[in-house]
Amino acid sequence: MKAKNIGVILAGGAGERFDSRVPKQFMKVAGKMVIEHTVDVFERSSVIDEIAIVVNEEYISKAEDMLFSNNWRKVKKILSGGKKRYQSTLSAMYAYDNNSNINLILHDAVRPLLSQRILYDIHKALETYDAVDVAIPASDTIIKTTEDMQTISSVPNRNFIYQGQTPQAFKLKTIKKAYELALNDPNFRTTDDCGVVVRYLPDTPVFIVEGERRNIKLTHVEDIYLIDKLFQLNTTSVDEVTDFTQLKEKVLVVFGGSSGIGKEVCTIAEKYGAYVYSFSRTCTNTDISNFADVRDAFEKVAIKERRIDYVVLTAAILKHEVFHTMQLADIDLLADINYKGMIYVSKCAYPYLKESNGQLLHFTSSSYTFGRPCYSLYSSAKAAVVNFVQALSQEWSASKVRVNCINPERTITNMRLTNFGIEDESTLLKPEVVAKYTIATLLSDNSGQVIDVRNNE
Repeated sequence: MKAKNIGVILAGGAGERFDSRVPKQFMKVAGKMVIEHTVDVFERSSVIDEIAIVVNEEYISKAEDMLFSNNWRKVKKILSGGKKRYQSTLSAMYAYDNNSNINLILHDAVRPLLSQRILYDIHKALETYDAVDVAIPASDTIIKTTEDMQTISSVPNRNFIYQGQTPQAFKLKTIKKAYELALNDPNFRTTDDCGVVVRYLPDTPVFIVEGERRNIKLTHVEDIYLIDKLFQLNTTSVDEVTDFTQLKEKVLVVFGGSSGIGKEVCTIAEKYGAYVYSFSRTCTNTDISNFADVRDAFEKVAIKERRIDYVVLTAAILKHEVFHTMQLADIDLLADINYKGMIYVSKCAYPYLKESNGQLLHFTSSSYTFGRPCYSLYSSAKAAVVNFVQALSQEWSASKVRVNCINPERTITNMRLTNFGIEDESTLLKPEVVAKYTIATLLSDNSGQVIDVRNNE
């Protein structure tokens, strides 16, 4: 019988090292409390069956409020944690003690940037091992001091030194047995669950899953600024072999569907039985910077189909030119299409997507992370797309409307050809590849995510 994977969010800490009256897990970052971001990761995971949140007793009501405001479906238990970390682990163990076929995947609430890849790798490792840790190679030299901590006693070989992260995962029977032995030891001291297994069950191997640098822990006040920036740059991935037959009889509206990526999205969706409606300046005389044009396009589809499931905006304009030489007409056009158009499409899409619990999908560009010469208007607009998507995903979450954006590397399109001429195609993404990831994103449960599409040639 398949074991049940329980994600345990450890949020019982008081945050003594964090200079705030509010425990660090309840601090706001990127529009949400840190713990909310963390639970969202487990909520979206296909390998997590259930979630338990362990909090300090005085914050249980706050956790209950979060449960309802976020519409979490997998959170089944809100447990009271102890003053020490291991006591929170024990709380989760006891809560699931009546079911031996359980895997506990224990994660710090203050590591909100955990990736789906790590969770999947832990899930696979638990098929073979009884205990799993997540770690990354140490980047700095580690020193061991003398007892007075004034001088160095030794310098361990860095090739064998790793920095531990979370999650840490265990078969319930394994972590339970380890703690039974530990709690009978009068000299028991620990801050780490894997350490308990290593010490008290030395014959039980602890498998190491490769962690990630961005899976950082919010420990000090300065970390809040770093995590906030990492959220701005946060990217995720989707499975490009998603079952596209799920598109059958779905209604898809594409703005910018006459060429490039948008055209390929339409082609794929139609192939799998979706009802596709494409709007563009060249084919339907639809100007996305004209609110009436956008509104009329949606109304036309709604009258015929009675619903709209997905909205994709691929239309954009790039003019590769230094800012001070640009004509005012070009400046206005770029601002209207790349920014105002995004706003109008989103505004008009909302009531239809709210009714269908659908998804809005925008496109950004790798240039959004840093303003580049000759890209000033384009890159700033694409940075706005990311911020806009992340904000809307939170505003619309209660309506169950998902909002994401695709971030493709350089892609073979007419827009690129016009601005850069003929390039080595082996260095560019094909539009159909980006389109597949676009469809896969539409069929995913992601929201507020930047989906990277990279050229793996």
